[in-house]
Amino acid sequence: MATYNTDVVVIGAGTAGLAAERHAREEGATTLLIDPDFAGTTCATTGCMPSKLLIAAADAAHGARQAEDFGITTEPKIDGRVALRRVRRLRDGFARSVRESMADLPEGTCLRGRARFEAPGLLKVDTGHRIEARAVVIATGAFPAVPDSYEVVKDCVLTNETVFELGELPESLGVIGAGPLGLELAQAMSRLGVRVEMFDAGDRLAGLPKEISDTLLRILTEAFPIHLKCKPEPSPASDGVRLTWDDGEKEFSKLLVAAGRPPALSGLNLCKAGLELDRHGTPYFDAGTMQCGDAPIFIAGDANHDRPLLHEASDEGAVAGYNAAAWPDLRGTVRKVPLRIAFTRPEAAVVGTIPDAEGHVCGEVDFTDQGRAKVEGRARGLVRLHARAEDGRLVGAALCAPGGEHLAHMLAWAIQCEMTASDMLNLPFYHPVLEEGLQTALRSICRQANLTRPWQRDDAQRPGSDGGAPIV
Repeated sequence: MATYNTDVVVIGAGTAGLAAERHAREEGATTLLIDPDFAGTTCATTGCMPSKLLIAAADAAHGARQAEDFGITTEPKIDGRVALRRVRRLRDGFARSVRESMADLPEGTCLRGRARFEAPGLLKVDTGHRIEARAVVIATGAFPAVPDSYEVVKDCVLTNETVFELGELPESLGVIGAGPLGLELAQAMSRLGVRVEMFDAGDRLAGLPKEISDTLLRILTEAFPIHLKCKPEPSPASDGVRLTWDDGEKEFSKLLVAAGRPPALSGLNLCKAGLELDRHGTPYFDAGTMQCGDAPIFIAGDANHDRPLLHEASDEGAVAGYNAAAWPDLRGTVRKVPLRIAFTRPEAAVVGTIPDAEGHVCGEVDFTDQGRAKVEGRARGLVRLHARAEDGRLVGAALCAPGGEHLAHMLAWAIQCEMTASDMLNLPFYHPVLEEGLQTALRSICRQANLTRPWQRDDAQRPGSDGGAPIV
């Protein structure tokens, strides 16, 4: 087989890998992109998009049931086969768009296969090809973890890579893992008429701060049971699988295992790459340059397990690709404010940094009394904003609230722009909107940090003075 010589080789054609290859090529490097399938990104095929399609179906069913609160009587009739066919049809369209973009890559860029290191800068592909590269980008993504104990019921086990292939909705579903994906799919399945129960060994939902986790837990458990600090044991049952835990036992037709997605690194033979690895087998790397140690090897996206989110994977891939092409002349980057969202209903999110109490103040708002939320029949949730005590500058937020995905973006932008609570209060808040709810928390921070509003400064026009508008 032939030996390829290239400037930059990228292992993995997901979001991070595609961004890395493109940016390396735009810097004038010759590139090679290796992937076993070139099937499309995780987001398009088994992650973000199909899960949101299922959630959209669940929202429609829930809206029909809730219509009675508004004087509209109806009862949804759910055809699971049709709902799942729509998920796959639109999902396949998203994935096809990604594959079509790959087809536009320069001829000879893509090599189908699995690569592994034989030495630093030298790779062997299972096709027999060898690749000598000046720099390497690892962008192999992650895979669903299924504990060994579930091998005995493997025929009933689903993961994010298989759940959307169901021909019809299961009668019942046990969900293992209360992370964002598990929560989203559990609630969606429940709203689509599936009997659902959730189990997690931890004491919080989706790694949320306690106050927000407790709020979301109270809301979700109105629809289906959630067992925390619980590690059930699976065993075969006549109609599916039996889960047994300390104080209970229940049978389910299917299990969805959403117990995490570790980096897909085991087949790379990293011991031959000359890299120092952490206890999980992941290379140590610089989050500003994506470089592994001092080697011309870079790692991006879910493969580094730092911020396993699509927008972060795209950013990391861009940095890794640029630096791989420019090596050894590296350029660091300032990372964006961390932003994590779980698309439950209501949505939950963590933005920025949740600090210890010392030196910081916290303002919160209970959405059970928020006007627009009441209008829409969605009055529930909690938002907590964190700011520096010395100047009221926002540093983080955690929330579980209607419209939470939009509130979280608004707060992320404010934090990245280094705004204070006073700065935010001086921006327009239309009425009536969900965003108005933030004002309660922002005002609390201003009081605790002894901040004045901009219109209260001596050099500002007083409200009600000539030409000034009164503050209401």
